[in-house]
Amino acid sequence: MKQKHPRGLYFLFFSELWERFGYYLMIGIFQLYLTESIEKGGMGMDRKEAADIYGTFIAFVFLTPFLGGLLADRILGLKNSILIGGTLMGLGYLGLALPGMTSFYISLCLIILGNGFFKPNISTLLGNLYSEPAYKDMKDSGYSIFYMGINIGACVCNLFAAYMRNRYGWGYAFGTAGIGMFIGLTTFLIGLRHYRHVDIIKAVQPEDMPLSSIFAQVFLPAIVVGGCAWFYPDNIFGSDSTDAFIFATIPVIIFYVGLYVKASVQDKRPMAALLSIMAVSVMFWAVFKQNGTALTTWAQYYTERDVPKPIESTARTLYLAETITYKNDTVPLFNEKFQAVKDPVSKKAVKTFDKPVYYRNLDASKLPAEGEQTYLLNTELFQSINPFWVIILTPFVVAFFAFLRKHNREPSTASKIALGLFVSAISTFVMVAAVYIGSNGSVKVSPMWLVGCYGVVTIGELLLSPMGLSLVSKLSPKRITAVMMGGWFLATSLGNKLSGILASLWDGYENKANFFLVNCCLLGGAALIMLLMLKWLNGILSEHLKN
Repeated sequence: MKQKHPRGLYFLFFSELWERFGYYLMIGIFQLYLTESIEKGGMGMDRKEAADIYGTFIAFVFLTPFLGGLLADRILGLKNSILIGGTLMGLGYLGLALPGMTSFYISLCLIILGNGFFKPNISTLLGNLYSEPAYKDMKDSGYSIFYMGINIGACVCNLFAAYMRNRYGWGYAFGTAGIGMFIGLTTFLIGLRHYRHVDIIKAVQPEDMPLSSIFAQVFLPAIVVGGCAWFYPDNIFGSDSTDAFIFATIPVIIFYVGLYVKASVQDKRPMAALLSIMAVSVMFWAVFKQNGTALTTWAQYYTERDVPKPIESTARTLYLAETITYKNDTVPLFNEKFQAVKDPVSKKAVKTFDKPVYYRNLDASKLPAEGEQTYLLNTELFQSINPFWVIILTPFVVAFFAFLRKHNREPSTASKIALGLFVSAISTFVMVAAVYIGSNGSVKVSPMWLVGCYGVVTIGELLLSPMGLSLVSKLSPKRITAVMMGGWFLATSLGNKLSGILASLWDGYENKANFFLVNCCLLGGAALIMLLMLKWLNGILSEHLKN
């Protein structure tokens, strides 16, 4: 009889699906909202400022799991942490629907804190379900199935985002994200009886740092150092937010190094392996998370988005396409780098008598007649390509490794991660080719280039991201599993911030191919480091799993 996964997996699957529905709906329109003109309900920011805020936000979103994992391990437990986190995130999404900068930043803080409580602990709860001997060998595939749930939510959410913002406006789109989050919490509560038994607060060991000391030696210094860096008169790393984030993470990194230094002899080697893989994974996230910045810019200005004219009733029903008209009119002014020109005081777009910017680099043979309307797919819909590939490819990846496992040929988790980095590096060449096909942006290119790029990087993602979660669950000392899961998300956080820094340099590259080649070098270097460590990592993993 075929062995089944624990029933709790499916409730966690749908809980995470709805949680990620809300998060990726919000993040899919985030840069678009920040750069949209004030007249159209946006924030009126330039692309560099938006990329900085985007990178800082997603960095802090993945930094707070350190705090959430710690409190779950020591005080709150997994269930309570997940419920607190989901509630805060839902309120944050709803808050983004309110006007004004104050509500905007308060809402971002709620989402950042909420994700810190939710994200590491639902992943840890899933890992605990597979700690029983009957399910131990199915952990990798369990995390892959769970990861598919994440991506179903991430795929469909952009359809709702496009409809809601086209039909009703930005606020309603953000409100829809909040509703999705609360559906996820309801699902989690319904399935509670299937995983309540693995929500156990571990006893504190003598070598563990007291919680009061952690707050005094980690969180307080992080706040103080980060605050000082923010208000430092000159920028050290390019912006106040970047300075604050980088300096605030230093005490947290020192804390994780301290965990390794103080670990028992039995725990030292597994923790060394984990910390090494976390460090290497930073480069993957630095490139991968540019889907919301650089690749969104590519989709918005360098990709053909026009679709055939829909039937009127369908257009009224779906609202998935923006409508523009090919005629001279008063439109926002864009420079040669597709940067919106704004008044420095009011931040409102400077207007000019011209055609909409979409037509500027459209192939002349594809230009419509004067006065004819063009229907454009919303830019955020391209954010669904990556999760769509995850949904399509996950069953094949799971089946492929199940086949190899049946024949005792399955590579180790560390080997999968190394391969994932290498495949991800290859994906950047797809965009290099797209740049050359489009004559460095002077002509729009087919959306199939983005589809191809996302397809290749998705294979790398499936080999790295769920495998990383599985590895943390396998190698972490049981009493601090959630804390180490927070460490995995700390690495993600550092990569996310680096992605924002890299994306903010987009306009500085005259030849956009060089931008993507830099990404290739970062991923290629990380893959090489993993290959050099592979024998050592596999030895530790083999040794640990025998115990």
